[in-house]
Amino acid sequence: SGQVRGLCGTFTGDQRDEFTTPEGDVEPGVAAFANAFRAAGACPALGPGIPDPCDGFPGSRERAEAACAVLMGPAFQ
Repeated sequence: SGQVRGLCGTFTGDQRDEFTTPEGDVEPGVAAFANAFRAAGACPALGPGIPDPCDGFPGSRERAEAACAVLMGPAFQ
């Protein structure tokens, strides 16, 4: 506890510092935080809104919803 940081957070119990960037800044939003870890040129920067992952993979929504239904089902409650 308190010895990690990065995309998985800081694990300090304080949610206010979960979006700490590699430079030590705390970002208020998901997009700015994720962009701080983005490898330049490897993928496009996120905009202010969170994209729907199914938009990039047409036809996958049904498979994703079925998989999520298992995780949200009684076996994992």
